[in-house]
Amino acid sequence: MRLLLLGTEGCHLCEDAQSIITACMNEISPDCSIEKIDIAEQTQWQPDYAIKIPVLLEPVSGRELSWPFDHDQVTYFLLIFKTASP
Repeated sequence: MRLLLLGTEGCHLCEDAQSIITACMNEISPDCSIEKIDIAEQTQWQPDYAIKIPVLLEPVSGRELSWPFDHDQVTYFLLIFKTASP
């Protein structure tokens, strides 16, 4: 499973989000990978996400989890895709 974390450099909320996501991934889905996308450098993401970051995005389904989120919400988000994977 591959996820995207949309955020930007120097965003303390994005750092908090990454900590929560990393902890959940280690518990639930250690085979999952996360790619950080800095929307300040990737302008195609700005129209949809500039005021919503941080956002955890599953790119295949387009399903997203926008901030604020907590450990339980990220765990649920990960479990949805873990159980859907073959």
